[in-house]
Amino acid sequence: MSTRRAARECSLQMLYAFDTCQLPVNVIFECFDDILPKEPAYREFAVDIFKGVCARQEEIDALIAKHAQNWELERMAAVDRNIIRLAAYEIIAMPKTPISVIIDEAVEISKKFSTRDSSKFVNGILDKLKAVRKATD
Repeated sequence: MSTRRAARECSLQMLYAFDTCQLPVNVIFECFDDILPKEPAYREFAVDIFKGVCARQEEIDALIAKHAQNWELERMAAVDRNIIRLAAYEIIAMPKTPISVIIDEAVEISKKFSTRDSSKFVNGILDKLKAVRKATD
């Protein structure tokens, strides 16, 4: 597994805790400090994703809701919802990362952390979100 994937997985775990426990960002960050990647670049990558999603959650959720036909965010499994948030943030805020890499990583993470069918669901939503980056390019 790549170190960037490990950083994404750590970000997902923090996002899941933030979403389900509803603790402040700094408390979640402190709780996960020991499992964050040790290498500074990857540690920063994981923290950037976590804090970025938290800071822009309303915008990200509105974007997801717009493209997730017949799915309310609250009805999505918490793991899937946060994988999609993570990837949506990367799509809109990290233009140097190719969209195909973002989607592939999200799909692989969903296979590891969610149900058997989640990867198809995550892929379907993110495939629709690709247009968001193209619209801003």
